[in-house]
Amino acid sequence: MVTHRLAVPAPGVTVCFADDALLVLDKPAGLLSVPGRGADKQDCLASRVQALYPDALVVHRLDMTTSGLLLMARGAAVQRALSQAFAAQQVHKRYVAVVAGDLVPESGGSLADEPAWQVVDLPIAADWAQRPRRKIDGVNGKPSVTRWRVLEPPRWLVLDSANPTPVTRIELEPLTGRTHQLRLHMQALGQPILGDTLYAHAAVQALSARLLLHASRLRLTHPVSGQWLEFGCEPGF
Repeated sequence: MVTHRLAVPAPGVTVCFADDALLVLDKPAGLLSVPGRGADKQDCLASRVQALYPDALVVHRLDMTTSGLLLMARGAAVQRALSQAFAAQQVHKRYVAVVAGDLVPESGGSLADEPAWQVVDLPIAADWAQRPRRKIDGVNGKPSVTRWRVLEPPRWLVLDSANPTPVTRIELEPLTGRTHQLRLHMQALGQPILGDTLYAHAAVQALSARLLLHASRLRLTHPVSGQWLEFGCEPGF
């Protein structure tokens, strides 16, 4: 698994891997992946990277509040190849999150070995009345599937001694790529991600100054060499 990082002289840009075809970056929380609407939303990871690698092109995005591994292509041909790989579900991503709730492995799993995966299969649609939120919608929603498993035993987070909150570190693997999929699926299970200002209630939002969601693993076939690549990046929480 490729875990080395290359230092580059640009603020907010950590390059985990670079060659003539692709770049793997560690995006910090709070930075847009691509430019937004308005003059105040032009600073983003893509523009910072393009100052270093002018041929770098966007392939996928992370929410502004999500940190972790993000892939960019070098040149239009590689961008097309990687976009096709994403569409064919040939690029595999995993995330680490901390959620509210006292979660235990599914029966048959073991924290001492490999915890068992559980599956959320709930269709997601845009919530036009509350944009940019999304919603679970069994009629108009698109198929949306997430695997998740417990990584560590639950612990108690104490901000208010009268009301300690159980929280659990989990791993998530989206099998589809809907906007806000991981955040919405965990909220639908009753275990919202800490610091989620869109889908968590106020008490869970207050448990963290940032969204505790991090893209920690990225696996794909190199679009030129055909080599199998796997990248890892541990969260800062």
